[in-house]
Formats: sequence, structure tokens, C-alpha cells
Amino acid sequence: MTPQATDSDMSDSTAGPAVRTANSTWWLVAGASLISVGLAAYEIVPASVTPLIQDSLRVGPTAVGLLVGVMFGTAVVVSLPAGAVLDRTDSRTAMAVAVGLLVLAGVWGWRAGRRGQYEAILASRALGGAAYVVVWNAGIDMVSRAVDGSHRATAVGIFTASGPVGFALGQGTGPLIAQRFGWPTVFLAFIGPAIVGLAVFWPASRGHGGSRGDAPSLREFGAVLRSPSVWLVGALGFFGYALYLFVNSWGSSYLTQELNFSLAVSGLVVAVFPAVGVFSRISGGLISDRVFDGRRRPVVLWSFGLAAPLLFGFTQLRSLPLLVAVLLLIGFAVQLTLGLSFTYVREVVDLRVAATAVAFQTSIGLAGAFVAPIAGGAVVNRAGFASAFLLAGLVAVVGLIVAWQAPEPGRQ
Repeated sequence: MTPQATDSDMSDSTAGPAVRTANSTWWLVAGASLISVGLAAYEIVPASVTPLIQDSLRVGPTAVGLLVGVMFGTAVVVSLPAGAVLDRTDSRTAMAVAVGLLVLAGVWGWRAGRRGQYEAILASRALGGAAYVVVWNAGIDMVSRAVDGSHRATAVGIFTASGPVGFALGQGTGPLIAQRFGWPTVFLAFIGPAIVGLAVFWPASRGHGGSRGDAPSLREFGAVLRSPSVWLVGALGFFGYALYLFVNSWGSSYLTQELNFSLAVSGLVVAVFPAVGVFSRISGGLISDRVFDGRRRPVVLWSFGLAAPLLFGFTQLRSLPLLVAVLLLIGFAVQLTLGLSFTYVREVVDLRVAATAVAFQTSIGLAGAFVAPIAGGAVVNRAGFASAFLLAGLVAVVGLIVAWQAPEPGRQ
């Protein structure tokens, strides 16, 4: 991601290696992103074939939902220890090991599904959750280190966009795969993209990912957890993920249950959410790098500042085109924070413990993702959708206040 070579540069004997280095960096980002796409699709795909799993295993919706939720729960628990290990080892090797764990988890889940063994499927998903969080943290660490500061947020934004791309892939193709090959095959299907991604990533990442000299001390790790800046940026990720999962979980239900729109129309809104996330997460880094000259806080302020009034007014709207437009704007706004927060947090700590900071951000962000749909459902059941969206708007206001207090990297 170094600047493109000019005609005069091409005559310089150093131009060739520089261009090759830039190309290698792009391939590193592409390969890491493809690995993450495969894991994200594996993460969400049971949600696309829920009725088939229920009928086959004779379990209720809560049990089926746990097949998705267990990966979030595992990631929350495993993320911080994984980050501590990544700061002491080679992130490149960790990516390869994680792909191997995905292969094992996928085959295990497929065999268990064919035998009707729910508990074994659940255990395989927990293993897949550990693989996912290693890829996520190691991928952000390696992408961040492979590019210079002026392009870092853009590159990390591209990598984090792999999450919604994978979700769209899993949701869109899961039913087709299940219809053709049987629902247990969905656990195998997305191993392929991850392996292809590893084949692209491995040669491009040569020379990257090694530990940074001596291993960080326990005191340095503790300093990450004691840092007010880390907690402030972590809170931004928590609120961002909470709002995104709330809207993604309950927006279409509101359209169906309260306004009597068809399931097909509501489902279409849910399906386009990942596409909005791809654009938004990349845009957050690009705007920060290019428009605000590397400053992170203005983007986050705009993120929550735009989301809050849209959430407050959402249930007052009745026109379907307007509702869809506002729902997508909310998705765009809150996801500006999601990709940027991972760059943000590693810039407020010492480079030696950057992977630990990213892991902390992953853990606290996914905690928000885990809690929000459950809390949102409880509010909807007790007080209705209007109160739930009002509460979401208040969460966005709190996010805005926290963003105002958050430090600007390099300007604390």
C-alpha cells in the first residue's frame, strides 16, 4: 500500500522491489480477508437452515440459536488470551493453525449432523469460534503491521468488511447447499474459501507476523487493561456492535409484526444489511485516513451522531421506501465505528501489546453483539418496539458522549 510508482520511478533500480512489496501487501490483505469470509460464513450459516435443523434434531429454536450464539460466546472468552499469545508468537503461523482448526471443526460438525448428535455439533461450533477469533485478531494485527500509517485504517476496514461479506455468503447459499447435499453439509461448505485464502495469504505474508523482539511482560499486558483510553475505545466498539446487532435482529421483525409487511420484503431488508456493512466499514477507514488526515474520533462522532436521531424517529415512519432507507442509513452509520475501532484501539497502546489491545476490542465488541439481541427482545416483549428503538437511540447518545471523551491517537 505504498504510493504508486511514477514513470520516473520505474527507471530507478529500487522501483521494482517497491512495487512488488506493494503488490504483496495487497495480496496479504486479500488472502487474510478471504480466510475471514470463510469463517464468517461458517459462523452464521446455521441461521439460514434453522427449520431443517429443528426438524432433523427435534430441538427448539433456542437450541438452534445456540449453534450460532456459541461462536460469539466462545470468541468473547477466547479473544483476550488469544491476543496475549499473538503478542508472543508468530501471527502468520497462528492464521494457518486457525484454518486447520476450521477444517477439523467443519468435518466434526458435518459427521455429528449426519448422526443427529446435537451436543457434538455444539462442541464443534465452539472449536470453530476459537478459530474465528484467532483469524480475526491475527488478521487485524498483520494487516495493520503490513501497511504504513496513512493507509492503515483503510486496510483494516477492508479486512473487517470480510465479516458482512461472509454473513451474506452464508445466509444466501446455506439453504441452496442444504437442499442439494443435506443440511449437515453447510458445516463443510465454507472450508473451501478459507483454504483458498490461506493459499493466497501464505506466500504474500512471508516476512510478516513475527513477534516484536522480546515478549511483552505481564506488566505491559496489565497496562492495556488499566488504560482508560483502551476502555473508552472498547466501549465504542461495544455500543457499535450492540446497535448493529439490535437493528439487524429486530428491524425486519418490526416491519413484519407492527406494519404488516410481508416476510419476503422484511427478509430483503435483512439481506442487504451485510452489503451496507461492506461499504460502511471500508468507508470509515478511508474517510479517517483521507478526509480527517488520520484522525479517528471525528468519524466515530459522526457515526453515533447520525445513528441517534434515526433510531429515535424510526417507529414514527410508515412509508416502506422511507423505512428501508432509514434502516439502511442506521446500518451504515453504526458500522462506521466497527471497522475503525480496531485500528483506533491499537494506536492508543504500545506497539508491543497491540494484538492484546485488538483482542480486548474484539472481546468487548462481541459482548455487545451477544447481549443486544437478547436485551432487545426482552424490551420488545415487555414494552414494544417503540420503547426498544427509543432505548437504542439512547445507547447511540451514550456512544456519542463516550466518543467525545475518547482520545485522538498521538494527541493524548
